[in-house]
Amino acid sequence: MSQPAPYEVYAIRYARHERTASANFLGGDEHDGPMPLDYFVWLVRGEGGTFVVDTGFDAAAARSRGRQLITPVGQGLAALGLDPAAVEDVVITHMHYDHAGNHGLFPRARHHLQDAEMAYCTGRCMGHAALRQAYDEGDVVEMVRKVFAGRVVFHAGESEIAPGLSLHHIGGHTAGLQAVRVWTRRGWLVLASDAAHFYANMEEGRPFPIVQDVAAMLEGHRTLRRLATADDLVIPGHDPLVLARFPPAAPELAGQIARLDADPL
Repeated sequence: MSQPAPYEVYAIRYARHERTASANFLGGDEHDGPMPLDYFVWLVRGEGGTFVVDTGFDAAAARSRGRQLITPVGQGLAALGLDPAAVEDVVITHMHYDHAGNHGLFPRARHHLQDAEMAYCTGRCMGHAALRQAYDEGDVVEMVRKVFAGRVVFHAGESEIAPGLSLHHIGGHTAGLQAVRVWTRRGWLVLASDAAHFYANMEEGRPFPIVQDVAAMLEGHRTLRRLATADDLVIPGHDPLVLARFPPAAPELAGQIARLDADPL
C-alpha cells in the first residue's frame, strides 16, 4: 500500500518557565541545576490538511501562573502564514492549562479530544487539589461549551483523523493524554506532548513529577518509540533542546519555530 503524502511539522515556542532539574523528575534530581521548561504548540500541514496541535495559554494565564509569555500563539502561527480563524481541526493532547487555552483563537475549529480526558477533567478526580492544579476551570468549562456546540470530536484509544495522521491514547501524565503520529519525509514522527516533557525523561527512565499513573507514563515512553520510525522522531513536549536539535522554519525564526520534519542538526 502506498504511503500518504508527507506532512510538514513545526514546533512553535510561545512561553518559558525558568526552573531547576529537581522540578522535572519524580523524586527530584541529585545534580540539581538550571533546567528551564519551554512551552510549545505544533503545526502539522500537508495535502491531508492543516492541523494545530494544542492551543497554549494567553497573557492572563501567563501572569497568573508566573510564566514568561514570549510569542502569543496566534502570532507564532501567523509567522508560518496561518490565520488561526481559518483552522478547521485542532488536536488537544490533554486539558492542562498550557495546552487548552486561547479559547477564541480558533472559532471554526473542531477539537479532537480523548473520551478519557474529558471524563477525567470533569469527574471526581478534580475534587483533589493535587490532581486539578494543572487544569484551569475556565478552560474545562469552555470545552464543555464546545461539546454542546458540536465542536468536539471524541476519540477512544487510536484514531486516524486524516491519511498519515493518527491519535494514540497514552495516559500517564493525565488519564486521557494522547500523542500525535504524523507521516513525514523522514518517516513516522510522534509529537509526544506531555507523555515526555524532556528527552531526559525518556532516555533516563525518570518520569516527570506531574503524573496520574507512573506505570502508564513509563510504558508510554515505550509506546512512543514503537510508533516512531526512529528515536529522534519522538518529540518531547517541553524541552528547549527541540529548538537546538532541529533547524528553524526560516533563518529569522531561529530560537522560535523549529521544523521537525527536516533533517536534525
